[in-house]
Amino acid sequence: MLPTLHGAFGDGEGAVEVAGERVSWSQLAEAASATAAQIMGASAVAIDASATLATVVAVVAGLTAGAPVVPVPPDAGPSERAHILRDSGATLVLGTHSWLDCPLPVVPLATTGRTPAALPEPTATATALIIYTSGTTGAPKGVVLSRAALAAGLDGLADAWQWTPADTLVHGLPLFHVHGLVLGVLGALRVGSRLVHTGRPTATAYAAAGGSLYFGVPTVWGRVCADPAAAAQLAGARLLVSGSAPLPVPVFEQLQALTGHAPVERYGMTETMITLSTRADGERRPGWVGTPIAGVQTRLIGDDGHAVAHDGNTIGELHVAGATLFDGYLNRPDATAESFDGEWFRTGDAAVIDAGGVHRIVGRQSQDIIKTGGFKVGAGEVEAVLLAHPAVAECAVVGLADDDLGERIVAFVVADGVSAAELIDLVGRELNAHKRPRSVVFIDSLPRNAMGKVLKTTLRQAPASE
Repeated sequence: MLPTLHGAFGDGEGAVEVAGERVSWSQLAEAASATAAQIMGASAVAIDASATLATVVAVVAGLTAGAPVVPVPPDAGPSERAHILRDSGATLVLGTHSWLDCPLPVVPLATTGRTPAALPEPTATATALIIYTSGTTGAPKGVVLSRAALAAGLDGLADAWQWTPADTLVHGLPLFHVHGLVLGVLGALRVGSRLVHTGRPTATAYAAAGGSLYFGVPTVWGRVCADPAAAAQLAGARLLVSGSAPLPVPVFEQLQALTGHAPVERYGMTETMITLSTRADGERRPGWVGTPIAGVQTRLIGDDGHAVAHDGNTIGELHVAGATLFDGYLNRPDATAESFDGEWFRTGDAAVIDAGGVHRIVGRQSQDIIKTGGFKVGAGEVEAVLLAHPAVAECAVVGLADDDLGERIVAFVVADGVSAAELIDLVGRELNAHKRPRSVVFIDSLPRNAMGKVLKTTLRQAPASE
């Protein structure tokens, strides 16, 4: 069931390319099957998930063998890596690694050879991947994703994006997250489209790849827009997809102007995979992430525990149900139970839904909904106004404790040639007086993780004076 190793374009040498290394479908299938035969029965296999062709072979081998695959971020520190290896129950490392003091045996990848017999197809309910969350509130948690959930998510996106074997997918995203690994590798394998992973997601590499379908995070698309000549080379693409973090409206508009394509925005989490997306044949509004894919349902719940209006303005916590959900947090039954309300997974994300069922993510309930002076303010709404100012390159808005207001709105801004007073007044004019930042802090750059998400916890620990 996962993955499908074929393509309508035939069995060319460049069916899968990662950082310049290429294999055909048959070569990938042969290497993965021969490797899978060596690890049958393994309870879980760890992989150094660097952006290499070897990572793709190892992941496919694990799926073929029915062994849960544990992608380990290549930049994980010793403590985080040790936790992942221990918590996941991995019994071996598949492929090479450079980790010091790793207690697990290493099984090399096979490059050629025939499997001694046809390998049995794992069941749909079998665990495919154990992906560890970022661990912003403690040790990373292992998210258990079944083969059926992966298949449902990828098939739903293929439908929404009209993704076919005729496409060539191009991206340069990390191979230890849902975005780069599940969508960006397993999606191409399941659909049967050609895959070009550029190694690094540079504007030059994207321009040279000649793809029809491109994946990127906002940081990537910002870099593409900063290179108009490279951006122009994407005009022949069919679809540009952005995710993993909110796409600033100016970047959306610049990308559309430079390439002729309004980008597709979508939403998901490791626990849910991608559940919402604008469609290839649908309307694309900046900041809005579309409707549920096939097999997914959503609802918005207010602070009082009741459903909120779908009026495009009323904020509620987004809950998700359906075929793409994870099976739970590994070894964490209490955390799993706390994250569900019956069949509904509590995402912790705040959102609004309009009358047509289109969703907009406002931010994290815990850090992007600011309760100030009796009002509830979405940080993303304020950020969008600030980013519309031509002098502002980046910004992040947080709520800091305040004896009078409960929380005060503080904006951290990367800008040149504009004053704090001008930006505060801009928000007051465009939105509402109570949504104005109480202070603006100018900084050289925003702290971000590997997927381009702003680390607001770090900002909260920074001095909040102008």
